[in-house]
Amino acid sequence: MNLPNKLTILRIILVPIMVIIYYYGVLIGSNSTFLNVPIINWMIIIVFTIASYTDHLDGKLARKNNNITTFGKFADPLADKILVLAAMLILVESQKIPAWIPIIVLFREFVVSGYRLIAVEKDGKVIPANMWGKIKTVTQMIAIILMFLNNFSYFQFIFRTSSIAIMQESSALVYMSTGEYIINILATLFMTISVIATIFSGWSYVKGGKDLFKEAK
Repeated sequence: MNLPNKLTILRIILVPIMVIIYYYGVLIGSNSTFLNVPIINWMIIIVFTIASYTDHLDGKLARKNNNITTFGKFADPLADKILVLAAMLILVESQKIPAWIPIIVLFREFVVSGYRLIAVEKDGKVIPANMWGKIKTVTQMIAIILMFLNNFSYFQFIFRTSSIAIMQESSALVYMSTGEYIINILATLFMTISVIATIFSGWSYVKGGKDLFKEAK
């Protein structure tokens, strides 16, 4: 097994480590923070960032050393799916993002995986990621990291007030410092872009895979 494939497997192994860290924090009820972000979140961010970097590194090494394999084309996007969905489910349980976001991601992955399997069964070809898929991957990674740095929910910045006194007068408003406000906006923005890219990338597979079904009849 070459190095790029080993890095892909490492990315998959890091997923349960990330999940264990989260539930360990829930179990012990840790309130320790650094820069107003829970220490547990920082640990998850470190593991997630390392795992995400292996995604960049394995592809770069595979292309540089001409180590592109069918296993790599299959396992690399699979590792991305596992990593991203695990992180998103943690964010859902933390009430940072709504459940419909990972549902859209999961639906798209089922569609894309189905098209890829049909292509492999027909002529052995593995469909590589398209432009929208690459945009989706990058924005998802950034959005997830920002969401773990963020202390508030998706789109909660629209209810922000910079005054504690005003917040106390209205239960609909939440107090955010300037830094928290900016991070929540950025996290929401990147997450929204990633969802849009997810939908478009899925549609591009459906549109481009019509011939597979026609030939299969």
